[in-house]
Amino acid sequence: MRLFVGVTDGDWFRFLAAQPGLEEVNFWRPSGKPFQALREGELFLFKLHSPHNFIVGGGFFTRAIALPVSLAWDAFGTSNGADTLEAVQRRVASYRRVPYDPYANPEITCILLAEPFFFPREQWFPVPESFKLNIVAGKGYNTDDPEGRALFDQVTERLSLRVNSAAPATLAAIESPRYGQPQLVRPRLGQGAFRALVTEAYGRRCAITGEKTLPVLEAAHVQPYARGGPHAIDNGLLLRSDIHRLYDLGYVTIEPQERRLLVSSRIRSEFHNGKHYYALEGQPLAQPQPGFPAVSSERLIYHAEHVFRG
Repeated sequence: MRLFVGVTDGDWFRFLAAQPGLEEVNFWRPSGKPFQALREGELFLFKLHSPHNFIVGGGFFTRAIALPVSLAWDAFGTSNGADTLEAVQRRVASYRRVPYDPYANPEITCILLAEPFFFPREQWFPVPESFKLNIVAGKGYNTDDPEGRALFDQVTERLSLRVNSAAPATLAAIESPRYGQPQLVRPRLGQGAFRALVTEAYGRRCAITGEKTLPVLEAAHVQPYARGGPHAIDNGLLLRSDIHRLYDLGYVTIEPQERRLLVSSRIRSEFHNGKHYYALEGQPLAQPQPGFPAVSSERLIYHAEHVFRG
């Protein structure tokens, strides 16, 4: 298993450490450059800026994507490590060494972490000897090497003091054999990661209309979350806000076999309108971008049979 020790902004860490019950956080970088050091479920650890050269917490890696600051805020809110969008924008501008512009919307690298943990001060421990103090972004390790294994063991020892059976990746890490290969489990996505990843999966376009105006695009659950549908990419569609509302209410659905839009006759009978939506009847569902799973047929069948007002 690989691990990555990322250099962490102290204000970001302190803000999030004070928030109870976080399911996910966005460890963002101002550059927008790719991050490819980890696989899903591997550990991303937080190291404070010098002179505080300690490991102070971490989370389980989900995915890294570049997002506009506005979308990162809409998806994760205060889980970005600040209490307002303006605060995030000001930090991005400061790191980029450019004047603050409230209308700027640069892309930032979003390293999405599930099941985050923040150690109390008495549980902080020093970084490995190989972590040089001039490292700016971070350094990777591997549990096949002594330093990486020692790092993993120190983290899991602390995590074992706060076992949460509802957190699968954390539990798997704690239960890894002392001298064997660590267990790797993909963490469950949170609401923020679900929205961000579904948006990217469909190339920031409505999967039905092709609309590209980002503020009106929303991540829809195919099988509703309230009815057991997970925050999972294969249970998501990116839809224009009005299509999303109709989809949630069952006035439209996706035919599971041909994957084309079906529009209920109830729009006409109940609202004496709907010409625009009937014009979309039969529109094929867009495919997600390479590297993202297509929506599950099982979820489409559920919506068509249990949500759609046919």
